[in-house]
Amino acid sequence: MRYRADLPADPAIHRILVIKWSAMGDVIIATALFEDIVRAFPNREIHLDTQPAWRDLLFAHDPRFQRILAVDWRDRRRRLRQTGAWLRQVREGNYDLVIDLQCNDRSRLLLSLLWLSGHRYRLGNRRQLPYNIAPAELPQPAHTIARGRVALQAGGIPAATPRPVLYISERHHDRARAFMDHHGLTPGDYAIFLPGCNANGHLKRWGAARYAMLANQLHQEGLGRIVLIGGPDEVDECQRVAQACGSWLVNLCRQTEILDIPPLCEPARFIVANDTGTAHLAAATPTPMTVLCGPTDPRRVKPLGDNVTALQADLPCINCYRKVCSHHSCMAMLTPARVLRHLRETAQAKA
Repeated sequence: MRYRADLPADPAIHRILVIKWSAMGDVIIATALFEDIVRAFPNREIHLDTQPAWRDLLFAHDPRFQRILAVDWRDRRRRLRQTGAWLRQVREGNYDLVIDLQCNDRSRLLLSLLWLSGHRYRLGNRRQLPYNIAPAELPQPAHTIARGRVALQAGGIPAATPRPVLYISERHHDRARAFMDHHGLTPGDYAIFLPGCNANGHLKRWGAARYAMLANQLHQEGLGRIVLIGGPDEVDECQRVAQACGSWLVNLCRQTEILDIPPLCEPARFIVANDTGTAHLAAATPTPMTVLCGPTDPRRVKPLGDNVTALQADLPCINCYRKVCSHHSCMAMLTPARVLRHLRETAQAKA
C-alpha cells in the first residue's frame, strides 16, 4: 500500500471529492486547504461534501466546486437512510481521488465501505484503512490546519494558503457598505468586537463588563466606533456591552448575515474576539485580530493567518476545556488594561 505520491502529476485524476463536515470554524479554516487543492489540480472537476448549512451559508457562490454533496449527519433519526444516500452518491461520483479532511470515525467507516468501489486514491491524515495516501505522523498539538496540510503534502499537494478563502457575492459587499454608511463607519476608525460564542461554551467568553471597559478606553483614546457582531446565542452578551457604552457603539448582533461579516471586518482597524466560529470568518481578511483564549488551547483553536494573535493568561489550569468553573481565573487575569497594552504593541509592531 502506497502512502506518498505526487498526485497532481497523475493525468488519470479527473474527478476529486473533498470531505469536510464539521463545525463552522473548522470548515472555514479548511477553505485554505480547498484553495490549495484547486490550485494543485487546475481544470479538474472538484466536488465538496459538507453539511447542508455550510453549503447554503458559505459555498452558495463558490466557483471552486462543480457540485456540493450535503447529507445532514446531525439528524440521528434518519442516520441509516442518510448513510445509504451518501454511499450511493459517492459511488456514482466515480471519483479518482477522495480527500478526507474530516478523518473521523464516520468518514473512515464510510470510505472503508466504498473501498472496493474503485477509488484509486484515498487521502487522509492517518496511515490506516481506508487511506492509501497519508503522512508518516501528525504534528503535536495537532491544529486542524496542520493535520490537513501534512495530509495534502503526503499527496504532493503544496499547502501554503495563509488564511481562509471565501467567495463573497456582491450582495454581501453591498450589505456591508450599507451598514457602514448607515452607522457612520469610516475605514480605519472603528474596531470589531466578537464578544460571544456558542451558549454551551460560555466559559470561552471574556465577559461583557471587560469588553465594555476596553471599548470605553479605546473610544476615550480617539477610536471613533466600536462594532459588536454576534448571533442568536449572543444577544444578551452584546446588549450588556452596549448598555455600558455610549451611542458611539454600534450593536449589529443578529443583524448581519454570515458572509456580511468579512467585508465589514476588512476596513476595521482591528478585531478583538473570543474563541468563536465568527472569529474564523473574520480571519478571511488581513485585518489584525486578537483572540482571547482561556479554557481552550490557542495552539488548536486560533484562527488561521499571520495577522491573528492569541492572548492567554499564564496559569496551570489553562486549556482545561471544562464546561463549569468556580473562578474563571483564565479570563479574569486578562484585564482590559492588559488587552489594551497588547493591542498597542501589535499596532506598533505592524508600523
